Amino acid sequence: MDDLTSQLESLEKENLISGVNATRKTIILGADHAGFELKEQIKKFLKSSGYVVEDEGSFVLTEGDDYPEICKIVAKRVSAEPSVYQGILFGGSGQGEAITANRLPGVRAVVYYGGDEDIIKLSRDHNNANILSLGSRFLNLEQAQKMITLWLTTPFSGDERHIRRLQKIDGQIEEENIF
Repeated sequence: MDDLTSQLESLEKENLISGVNATRKTIILGADHAGFELKEQIKKFLKSSGYVVEDEGSFVLTEGDDYPEICKIVAKRVSAEPSVYQGILFGGSGQGEAITANRLPGVRAVVYYGGDEDIIKLSRDHNNANILSLGSRFLNLEQAQKMITLWLTTPFSGDERHIRRLQKIDGQIEEENIF
């Protein structure tokens, strides 16, 4: 085994990257009332595409429910076993869901509610995002399917600069205090 492969496998064990010996991860879904319908449609789409999908709720459409509880469940699972799980959250804008998820160690949740697909690619390629938070009020089913497929199939680059930055985010590298 060459040195680069060994280094990448070591980083994979530290949950900074995935993909060296990757198998398809289980997708954990979560939504509040604003994202419920889109989540239900995407769940069917992912299962028909061969993904293993687990739904953490909401299980019924309940107007006025609160997203933090559901987002925390999804994020805790991804945080605990990032080599096994990726998450997709559905909310009105996706913003609050991502903010909630990002409070857990090792979670890198990103928001998408439309725009250039390079946003999705870069979230995986540069930042190894492990939760995608969708703004359901701004996306139709076709857009969501396309971006989710792109997100799930875009690998992390593993470039040294991106690994270093992720290590800094996770506090594994002390950085010079510039503030």
